[in-house]
Amino acid sequence: MKLAFNHPHPRLQTPWNVTQIGLLIFPLSPLVGGVSILLAALRTCQVKYRAVIHSPLNWGFAFLSVLLFISCSVADDKIQAFLGLFNLLPFFLLFAGLSTLIQTTAQLRQIAIIFVIGSVPVVTMGFGQLFWGWSFQLQFLWILLDIGLDSGGNPPGRMASIFMHANLFAAYLAIAFTLGIGLLLEQWLFKKDAMKKDAMNRVSTRYYVIFLTVSVITSFVALILTDSRNGWAIAIVACLAYALYQGWHLIIASFASVITSVLLAAFAPLPIAEIFRRFVPAYFWARLNDQMYPDRPVALMRTTQWEFAWSLTQQRPWTGWGLRSFSDLYKAQMQIDLGHPHNLFLMLSAETGLPSALLFFGCLAWIWLAGVQLLQKSKSLAKTDRLIIFSYIVVILQWAIFNTVDVSLFDFRLNTISWLFFSALSGVVYSSSRLNRYSEEFIDHR
Repeated sequence: MKLAFNHPHPRLQTPWNVTQIGLLIFPLSPLVGGVSILLAALRTCQVKYRAVIHSPLNWGFAFLSVLLFISCSVADDKIQAFLGLFNLLPFFLLFAGLSTLIQTTAQLRQIAIIFVIGSVPVVTMGFGQLFWGWSFQLQFLWILLDIGLDSGGNPPGRMASIFMHANLFAAYLAIAFTLGIGLLLEQWLFKKDAMKKDAMNRVSTRYYVIFLTVSVITSFVALILTDSRNGWAIAIVACLAYALYQGWHLIIASFASVITSVLLAAFAPLPIAEIFRRFVPAYFWARLNDQMYPDRPVALMRTTQWEFAWSLTQQRPWTGWGLRSFSDLYKAQMQIDLGHPHNLFLMLSAETGLPSALLFFGCLAWIWLAGVQLLQKSKSLAKTDRLIIFSYIVVILQWAIFNTVDVSLFDFRLNTISWLFFSALSGVVYSSSRLNRYSEEFIDHR
């Protein structure tokens, strides 16, 4: 793998190199990696400012920024509300730059490979904390390296690696798992001929396939050990999505049988559930129906949080209560500390109002739908290119599912990664549509 292949536009070669290096070091040094990616995005905005300002999506995020400022201006706690903008506004700039910088499926593939490589030390530390009692706080000049690892995981017994919580680590693992499967399928299904060209190519490809296989397996095992129901769900979505894409009906039937058995063991009437509990491990069904944690307070139940968030939305549907307001309002009502309502849409609708929340998710939904449309209509794409685009579509779908029952906005690593994938898919969609338009115009002139 070449770390810095030529960018289609020579003036963007340096931002593209910086983006790749930033992504590679990002898991272990999020500040340096994140700043590198942001600087690359800003440089791209400077070089290609005309393309940036003509993007309808960028105008959408600009209008959303105005709505967010209005919401913060009328919030009860204006300081907290304006501080909450740092979880959103810098990433709108990131999107504007990266969606212009990333234009080809080759770049999508490069990002996927780098991401999988960068996940290796993170997954390794996860196994270390759970099985070998690793616990440390590594700091080097603070900004260059800042890694904290708690022995036994967080919460205890659940693998979290260097993330604040096991659920956040599960979301990260799901991305590595999904991209790993996509890259592995690409090798097994579409590059058999390339392996036959020469001995050197066969050896390098074989090691690459071995690496991807080990990465997929370890990511999947780590996902199970996070004990995250949400993580399990989005991993299953990835497997089913690839099976449907390839038309592997036997695998689809096998997954459906396993999922049905687990659900029946968890939620079926007791006489039926007991039959399935004989062969379905309690680790799965007891986690799904909360029998593993029977004494959980009502205030910690997601349905309670969602109902409260929606009641806040109904009280102030236009401007919301202000960013970062949910935690204080929930504590005043329930006497319990909670960072968010475990649903991104309900959180944004309660804190910023329905117009802002609908515009935010409308822009992101447009990116996903445009990617699906590109996959369906572009007949000129090679099979390998279609597969990598499909992988990004699945990753974004997983993001949506995760944020239905959790919130990734407050984790800097996940937030940056999410915007990177949205930007990448949007950039390729825009570039492809522009090329198709030019081709049609050329044919018409002839």
